[in-house]
Amino acid sequence: MRSELFSSENLEKESAQPGMRLQNSKMLKIELNGEAMARVGSMVAYQGNVQFQALGSGGLGKFLKQKLTGEGVPLMKVSGQGDVFLAELAKDVHIIDLEPGDALSINGSSVLAFDSSLQYDIRMVGGAGMASSSGLFNCVFSGHGRIAITTKGTPVVLNVDAPTYVDPQAAVCWSANLQTGYHRAEQMGLGTLLGRRTGESFTMSFAGQGFVVVQPSEEPPVMGSGQQQQEGGLLGGLLS
Repeated sequence: MRSELFSSENLEKESAQPGMRLQNSKMLKIELNGEAMARVGSMVAYQGNVQFQALGSGGLGKFLKQKLTGEGVPLMKVSGQGDVFLAELAKDVHIIDLEPGDALSINGSSVLAFDSSLQYDIRMVGGAGMASSSGLFNCVFSGHGRIAITTKGTPVVLNVDAPTYVDPQAAVCWSANLQTGYHRAEQMGLGTLLGRRTGESFTMSFAGQGFVVVQPSEEPPVMGSGQQQQEGGLLGGLLS
């Protein structure tokens, strides 16, 4: 049988080391020898002796916080030995290595998988959420390990060395030490009163030293952080 489908670039990528690696730009492969955390419903294939256990938002404390805030990541524990392939709606997948002392604030809808060695919490986004359909809360990861995130398209990484402003629906993740707020981008005037809008009423502001990852797509706005769905702002109300 012959086809370009069977070219080397489409064949499974092998490695002698366990852990996360990209199978291609839109699929994550975890060579499992122990356990990892993954987004519920993200498994597209697996080989070997692998078990899946639903964890909700990752423990009772996070479950209660998720129910109160409407934010979180619906998780499953993946354990055993074998190869697990993960993807999310054909989005681009990126792997980030966290070192001790690092902390990363991530839009919950962008979390695909992470090492069980990482700590995870849901925290309020200072100053930015009260006027934003992206909500008041974000997922903060710290510790030592790898995390895989998704973006809609190829992102840009902005170095925050000057006041930086980002559409909150396009902000994927940022250094957790940055100071956040919101900035009104649209000037009030007669045109605004007559219903003429730019569609950019406000932006998130970032200050300090760090980076912001911005995707070339905006999540469709959904009214109210507690009623958000997968496709609107931060992930909300998804516990299987």
